Amino acid sequence: MLFTGSGVAIVTPFKENGEIDYPSFDKLVDFHLKNKTDAIIVMGTTGEASTTSDQEQIEAIDYVVKRVGGKIPVIAGTGINHTDHSVELSVAAEKTGADALLVVTPYYNKATKRGLYEHYKTIANSVKIPLILYTVPGRTAVEIPVDLVKELAEIDNIVGIKDATGNLSYTAAVKNAVPKDFAVYSGNDDVVVPLMSLGGNGVISVFANALPLEMHNMTQACLDGDFKTAGEMQVKFLPLIKAMFAEVNPVPIKSAMELLDLPAGGLRLPLTKASEATVELLRKELTALGYL
Repeated sequence: MLFTGSGVAIVTPFKENGEIDYPSFDKLVDFHLKNKTDAIIVMGTTGEASTTSDQEQIEAIDYVVKRVGGKIPVIAGTGINHTDHSVELSVAAEKTGADALLVVTPYYNKATKRGLYEHYKTIANSVKIPLILYTVPGRTAVEIPVDLVKELAEIDNIVGIKDATGNLSYTAAVKNAVPKDFAVYSGNDDVVVPLMSLGGNGVISVFANALPLEMHNMTQACLDGDFKTAGEMQVKFLPLIKAMFAEVNPVPIKSAMELLDLPAGGLRLPLTKASEATVELLRKELTALGYL
């Protein structure tokens, strides 16, 4: 298993001129290493991969791999709705030394079940490193059916799934269908503890960008079987988690990081800065928790 616990879907900091801010990336990576983040997922949805060029995407993955230096796993987002393009990105990411790939379902195309299988099989067969499936129907309009997850799990280097359905019935069905060593990670910060109570292995988290130690501790409590403590933490942080999704991700999380003096950097169009209402909501929740 690649990791258990808290994997951060790390933001990509941009300068005012739109370039990737690598000195800020250094600070963010070091911040996560210091605060017990268990894995870093780079150039995913939260990392605004859809607004970067192929060259920028691979350069950023390479940079984070080198900065982490093998201390924790680095997982590269290489999913796109064109299979051959995703293969190209995946092969390039493997060459950087990334430990694994996170591959979202092809969006907009709305592939059939057989199309999804061939898509993932083709990408998995193009590399030797592990691949994590990513189902997020709220963004892609495509869910990986449970029986297809079971079938894909039979491919040697498809080793897990990021479940961002928010549907615990789906999660339970997946856990029942796949081998015990097939990882299931929450893709929703508001149901981390419920998902892990079903046997999930951790989270790929947006929240962890701002409060990595807290997310690590919550998932570790689950792994230790202390669901009372973990549940109390989930409830405690729920209003802040909700605030972090008051607008489309990663708009609010970057504002939350700015409030905490973390170098989040700007956003690339078509994303724009959070509204004043969202910023004030984040300020209110961070203050209530004693962070401001």
